[in-house]
Amino acid sequence: MGKKAREIAGIDLKDLIKDLNSAYCDEWLAYYAWWYMAQAVEGKGYEDMQEFLNKIAKDELEHAAELAERIIELGGLPTNNVSALEKNANSPYPGVMKDLSDYDEIIKIVTEAEAGAIEVYNKLAKKTFGKDHDTYQLVTHIMGEEITH
Repeated sequence: MGKKAREIAGIDLKDLIKDLNSAYCDEWLAYYAWWYMAQAVEGKGYEDMQEFLNKIAKDELEHAAELAERIIELGGLPTNNVSALEKNANSPYPGVMKDLSDYDEIIKIVTEAEAGAIEVYNKLAKKTFGKDHDTYQLVTHIMGEEITH
């Protein structure tokens, strides 16, 4: 994003970068939780659950990359300290239950985390609508993918 584009954004860029960084941290935490559960899931038919979790994990990593790119375009830097991910996120680490063959619990954790992500992106969409078109397009794109999870 060029200097002129930053000037006409019509929004406090520091505040927006902070919000995008929080969403970026959310995506990293979700990625790790889904990826970990995909590796450790067990029980009857675990291959289907593993495939489901790996697909969502891949999407979350893609979202983190897209957010990082936008943060940099806006003149910021994405969070670069792993220990700061949970501190800077909108929500705490979604966690992993002890019984990785309890598919109902896995689905519950994923569904609750995705609902939180949808709220975050909806707020960002409202904040950027008519002010920062590129960020608006990005967050509505990500929100659409979160809805399909």
